[in-house]
Amino acid sequence: MEEGMSRLRILLLAPFCDPDAVSMPFVTYCHAAALAELHDVSLVIGSPSEGNVRRAKGPFRTIEVVRMPMLERIYAWCLRWVFKYNFDTQVLTAFSYPFSLAFEWYAWRQLRRRIRAGEFDVVLRVLPMSAVVPSPFAFLLRKGPIPFVIGPINGGLPWPSGFSQLENQKEWISGARKLYRYLPLARSTYRNAAAIIANSSQTCAEFAAYPDKVFFVPENGVSRSMVEGNPNTPKAHDNLELIFVGGLVPRKACDLALRAAAPLLRDGLARFTVVGDGPERSRLEQLVTTLGIAKTVSFCGWVGHKEVLSRLGASDVLVFPSLRDFGGGVVFEALALGIVPVVVDFGGPGDIIYPEVGYKVPLTNESDIVAQIEKALAELAGNRSLLRRLQRQAVTYARERLTWDAKAQDTTRILEWVLKRGPKPELLPPKLLATGLAALPSPTSPYAKSPASG
Repeated sequence: MEEGMSRLRILLLAPFCDPDAVSMPFVTYCHAAALAELHDVSLVIGSPSEGNVRRAKGPFRTIEVVRMPMLERIYAWCLRWVFKYNFDTQVLTAFSYPFSLAFEWYAWRQLRRRIRAGEFDVVLRVLPMSAVVPSPFAFLLRKGPIPFVIGPINGGLPWPSGFSQLENQKEWISGARKLYRYLPLARSTYRNAAAIIANSSQTCAEFAAYPDKVFFVPENGVSRSMVEGNPNTPKAHDNLELIFVGGLVPRKACDLALRAAAPLLRDGLARFTVVGDGPERSRLEQLVTTLGIAKTVSFCGWVGHKEVLSRLGASDVLVFPSLRDFGGGVVFEALALGIVPVVVDFGGPGDIIYPEVGYKVPLTNESDIVAQIEKALAELAGNRSLLRRLQRQAVTYARERLTWDAKAQDTTRILEWVLKRGPKPELLPPKLLATGLAALPSPTSPYAKSPASG
């Protein structure tokens, strides 16, 4: 813990927190565990993840389990039979709305006496991360006795026009998203929150009405063991080793990555590994044949996280042109392993990458994105000293700014400010994206600094 910081008693709401899951439940567990290394954290979870959380033996002060047997059975049944475990749909977010409200109501009934007795200093809601899901706790604590903080939250990314990939995946419910502002508790949640932690410039833009209490902290992180265990030794491949990691769904735009890499692949100057699976796989395999690069592209399908990291570590460049990505956890992992990311400058990845560690190309149109990525890959293939320098700086950057420890420290500074125990931290969005953000100060995010600058 940084000098001057005291241990806080945090009641942390995270209904779907799970160390053995993927995506948001895993991200939430890692963030909660990092905070528990610094503070006395009482973790509030749903009963379906209780076993996994307890087996992980995280450094939590207590684990508070909220049990809703009937509602949990209904949710699990619908998740299996209605949604087919498709977590990449906004309809599931809408469906989860009443269950999230019920969880917080049950949690309040279970913990209110202890809250009023002064057992905790602050309530932090980490899950759900979606901004459209309000919090009863914010309303119930509007007059105290302790403050309520929400985040990190994501969402608000528009669906850019002119991309066939997004038109193929955009859902009917997207047009109704803004209606959440008129749902019960929606306005009181952010009006009564003592601080709002957002994980992208776009999400910060959604809350431009609250410039004095909006902070930027990235959604994802990496373990310190990952960056400390990386020897940071430049790789010595004859060919440029390219990799894409992610679900093969339209918005991830793996097709743009393959089209951009095709010239190098046809000339025998690179190899390309695709890690992931999904409904786009057959179309991508046909595209590889059409482009004449089948011999230099490998489709691995879904593999375990350990193997994902192994394949990432054996690569030089992560080509990740996702057109709509909130967090981009694989980009964090690539940086930690000394892999140079090439991303589209939109959403979470666009807030994290800067020229000293990787490339980000403007969100313009398909042909221009392909041309810009192609140019970046050609530069890296022809300038190995540049590639090695970016790889070294990527690891330094990840070690200094992108670990779960660093994220917990940033969150701590926000909580200290809320409790009037410390100065207001300068955790501002890297970019000003929307009309109305002029009220926010000029961004000087530490995430935009060069590692060399400290």
